[in-house]
Amino acid sequence: MQKLPFYKYQGTGNDFVMVDQRESIYLRRTDTNTIARLCHRRFGIGADGLILLQQHPDCDFEMVYFNADGGEGSMCGNGGRCIVAFARQLGIIEENCQFIAVDGPHAARIRPDGWVELQMSDVENVEQGAGSCFMNTGSPHYVEFVDDLGQINIIQRGREVRYSKRFKQEGTNVNFVEPFEGGISVATYERGVEDETLSCGTGVTASAIAHYLRKPSMGLGPQTVPVRVKGGRLEVRFTPQPGRFTNIWLCGPALLVYEGVVTL
Repeated sequence: MQKLPFYKYQGTGNDFVMVDQRESIYLRRTDTNTIARLCHRRFGIGADGLILLQQHPDCDFEMVYFNADGGEGSMCGNGGRCIVAFARQLGIIEENCQFIAVDGPHAARIRPDGWVELQMSDVENVEQGAGSCFMNTGSPHYVEFVDDLGQINIIQRGREVRYSKRFKQEGTNVNFVEPFEGGISVATYERGVEDETLSCGTGVTASAIAHYLRKPSMGLGPQTVPVRVKGGRLEVRFTPQPGRFTNIWLCGPALLVYEGVVTL
């Protein structure tokens, strides 16, 4: 039986099983059931997702991300920050890197205080509604503004949106945002996990952009939005452009929890 060395990382409570596949192939994209079992919090290691770090000819490494249900997922912002910290632990990079993910290339850097700054893909085609937005920040995100996060049943309301007629087939992540003086608090229901997570990087990014669109007084020029999630704090920086948002950076901690070996 094959032994799988793994590392467990978390970024503001969003946790991931990390696997170094540069030299040995432990898991393939078709190993859905195995990956789901590894992510299971009762019968496996337990995680919101699993990430493979692989060789890539044009970048420092490739990131392959799987949701907790075992299916290959779209871009994961906190997972991206965690794989950068993982790459430094493995000695692949130092402070700066370039890697490839499902949505294209990403730049990243590690600050002296340990925070990882990840450059996200540009955002276009934001759909604005009454008190809500929909956009793709590497993953699809519905953003709804609320007066009091504590009064929202995140799982129930998140499932209502995620499985609504519009989103049922492809699915969407659902974010609930409560503004505070100088920033926002965010809670996210994630597709693939099909539950609330303590943090979602692409969701935080979408929420920060949606917050800006609701606050014209924030003005033009580079923006910085502090974000609170149940797993800690993050920061999103971006530059508004006509019809799009560029130079988007998701910033926050990414920490090793433990490492081990599991039998596949």
